[in-house]
Amino acid sequence: MEMIIFDTQQELDAYAAELFVGIVKEKPDAVLGLATGSTPIGIYDKIVEMHKQNNVSFKDVTTFNLDEYVGIKPDNDQSYAYYMKQHLFSHIDIPENQIHLPNGMASDVELESNAYDAMLEARPVDIQLLGLGHNGHIGFNEPDVNLSGGTHVVKLKEETREANARFFDSMDEVPEYAITMGVGSILKANTIVLAVRGADKAEIVKEALTGPITTNVPASLLQTHARVIVLLDREAGRMLS
Repeated sequence: MEMIIFDTQQELDAYAAELFVGIVKEKPDAVLGLATGSTPIGIYDKIVEMHKQNNVSFKDVTTFNLDEYVGIKPDNDQSYAYYMKQHLFSHIDIPENQIHLPNGMASDVELESNAYDAMLEARPVDIQLLGLGHNGHIGFNEPDVNLSGGTHVVKLKEETREANARFFDSMDEVPEYAITMGVGSILKANTIVLAVRGADKAEIVKEALTGPITTNVPASLLQTHARVIVLLDREAGRMLS
């Protein structure tokens, strides 16, 4: 596990963007695993900038997102499909049929989960971006005695819903369920990039990266992966020696 601590968020964003663009330059048909939330926004801004300034093409790239809320349509401005279009996809030259997110509106979520895993098996992820939840979740894999390996529906913890409530008009509008890649699916990526910022994440960063490996802190399972690059700002990394 490689850990890099940055003085500024801008430096972290630029470094992460370079990792993803570098893969695309080296392998034009690369498969990118993508995340949502507040942390990736600056990273996507830098990727878009590099696409426009350096003429980096994404026309042969395939993407898979980690998760999506259940019961929210893709055109809803709180869906992750909408988020990805707003922050990345509408600004680069990737064909729409090469963009994949779990379908939170699927009538049969088990069938949808199995189909998503089948696509991931057919096109393994070259580089996966992750954020880190306050309770150690990655994707929407919440702390539990048991974790699902493959894509599945999960009931969101109240603390996760509360953390996401700032994006909605009220707590009542925050979905109770999401469909997410499982930890097993995430760990199949060739390279994993974990990007975390903020003093409020410092404790869980230390617990996830240096504590025991446990399903009660899903991100701790990243310690078992052969190639994880951890990108932290000073505040998020302040408890690491």
